[in-house]
Amino acid sequence: MNVRIYQPSKTAMQSGRAKTHRWMLDYEIETPRRPEPLMGWTSSGDTLNQVRLSFETKEEAIAFAERKGWSYTVQDAPVHRFRPRNYADNFRTDRPRF
Repeated sequence: MNVRIYQPSKTAMQSGRAKTHRWMLDYEIETPRRPEPLMGWTSSGDTLNQVRLSFETKEEAIAFAERKGWSYTVQDAPVHRFRPRNYADNFRTDRPRF
């Protein structure tokens, strides 16, 4: 069984970085998704793709996957770049033109 270990990025509805410090473990899809003939919804044969486990650290998630005997891939955390800005920068006359 393949699992993916990653640190989630913030959603579009968040202005801060809450709930992005934990590490998540998701199961990879074993069977392909296909449309259900009656309703047209997308369905899959396995239900493990609905399970998402969270861990405090990356090492805990890796140890859990190794203890279960699963192969895993680790996606490193995205780099957060912070550019400090001032309100007065909106009115500068020497700013670069794009």
